[in-house]
Parts: sequence; structure tokens; C-alpha cells
Amino acid sequence: MYINKIKVLVVGATGLVGREILKILSEINVPIENVFGAASAYSDYCRICYGANGEVVIQDLEKVNFKNYDVALFSAGSDVSEKYVPKALNAGCYVIDNTSFFRMHADVPLIVPEINMEAVGTSKLIANPNCSTIQAVLPLKPLHDLYSLKDVVFSTYQSASGAGKDGIQELEDQFKALNEKKYIKNNIFKHQLAYNVIPAIGNIDISNYTAEELKMINETKKILDLPNISVTATCVRVPVMVGHAVSVTAYFERKVNMFETLTALSRYPGISFSDNCFTPIDVAGKNDVFVTRLRQVPELNNGVTFWVVADNLRKGAALNAVQILQKLCE
Repeated sequence: MYINKIKVLVVGATGLVGREILKILSEINVPIENVFGAASAYSDYCRICYGANGEVVIQDLEKVNFKNYDVALFSAGSDVSEKYVPKALNAGCYVIDNTSFFRMHADVPLIVPEINMEAVGTSKLIANPNCSTIQAVLPLKPLHDLYSLKDVVFSTYQSASGAGKDGIQELEDQFKALNEKKYIKNNIFKHQLAYNVIPAIGNIDISNYTAEELKMINETKKILDLPNISVTATCVRVPVMVGHAVSVTAYFERKVNMFETLTALSRYPGISFSDNCFTPIDVAGKNDVFVTRLRQVPELNNGVTFWVVADNLRKGAALNAVQILQKLCE
């Protein structure tokens, strides 16, 4: 992208991730001339804070002329991306799409900037991966470079914010209702989430996997460019407001040296490694992916297990998209 200053449109600017994108754009070094927002007609002319003293006026997405913008960051749901991303591309915009709609299209790069930015090539449409996938693959990359990844097992612990503002609100409402001994309502989640865990995120298909689990499986292979590795996942919703955690067990072609592994994780960009037991509360509002509980699989010298936790609204979504934008500007 050969432009001194760019005009950026955030589609879905009133949602959790959209607001986080606006916040990060105001904090991070991107050569921006102006930032604009778009959402449903319901939000037309609403104003959202931008930076210390600025604000963004929200437009009705149906009325947007994409020719007025250089880059559009989409975070408004797959159905919105399906309809409006082609319009943005036809108008000459670069598009960074945070929804799942284009992720597995063969001609659309799926990008974690620290891992595979070179895969963008000449594409003007770039997909942002699933939140849990981003934080899980980031520590796998340096280990794959050392030992050649063969098999991966993911178990996720995903917060209510993964279901958006309505997910957070439902969890808050459930805690309040239980404490007041009132009736519990489930609208966003199929089961009570407060004081509970739900061992399926989304519908279970005929393979007994959910869409969330298949995202992790397929996206991991695409990002790392390892179509033949074995990946399985179990995705669980937990009663946490913000922050996803993943337990990762990985097996490699070569013997693992634990000191070398620790060193590689400690030095890799975007990763904070420590012996401390990081929790979602510890990492809320932070940009890095936090890795801890590193250990070798008992009686096997080619396997390791570790715990990785991140703010799913930042590196899991908004920050990754803005980092892609930064790299495009470079």
C-alpha cells in the first residue's frame, strides 16, 4: 500500500471488537488521515469516542460509498461480510475481515502478522483468524521451526465476550438472577453459563465437532501451511467476561530440548513467557499472548504441553487486524 496517509473505515464499529479496533487505532502507530465508522441503520449518526479527545460518527452501512476509503476493517458478522466485502473490493478498498466468512477460501490469505505476513502477496482481501486460533498458533510457530510439528491437541476455555456484547450481558444477568434467586434466562447460550461450563460452542455437526472446533483445526493448518498435520480441538465456554485460554499439547517429528523450547518462546515476538500462572484477569487489556505451564509430555521426548491465555478482544481480534494494517502500510 503506497499511500502517505490512509482513510480507514471500521465496519461494525459499535460492537465489542469494533470499539476495540477504534481504541487500538488511536494508540498504535499507523499513518491515518481519518477514521470512520459504519454499522446498522439503528446506529446512524451515533458518536463513539476516538482517542483522548476525538470521536467517530457512525454511518448506516447501507449508505456507505467505499470509494471514499483506502482500507475497510470488517467486524460485523459473516452475513455482513458476505454482502459488503465484495462491494468494498470492487470500490478499490483493501479489506481486513475479522469474520469467519472468507477465512478458508483458498485465494484469501489468513494472517497472523508474526507468522505469515508474506502470504498476503498481492491480495487486497485479508482474513483475520479465529480468536482462539491466533493465540494457540503463535507459540506453535517457533516450536515448529525447531522440531517440525506433527500433531496438536487443543482444549479451549473461552469467555462470554466471544459471543459479543450480548454474551457478556447474559452472563452478568445470570449471576445477578442467581444471587437474587430469580429465574435464569438462556438466549445467547444454550445452557446456563453462570457458575457452569458449556462443553460445546455452537452447533455440533454430524462429525460430533462444533463449528468453533473446526475453525481451530482448519485455520491452524492454513496459517502454519501444514495441511497434513493432525489437529483436534475441544472448545468450551466458561463463565469469564473477557479472555480466552487454551491448553495445547503438541507432538513433533524431532526430539524436544526443553531449554531450547523455553528460549524460543521467550524470544518470539508477541509472546510473553513466564513461570507465573497467567489467568484471563491478568492479561485483560494487554497485547501479548501469555504462555506458561510449559512441560514435557511424560515418557515422550517429542511432545510438550503448555497453557496460553490472551485478551480475545485484542490480540484475538482487534489488535491482530490493526497489526495487519500496520504491515500493509510498511
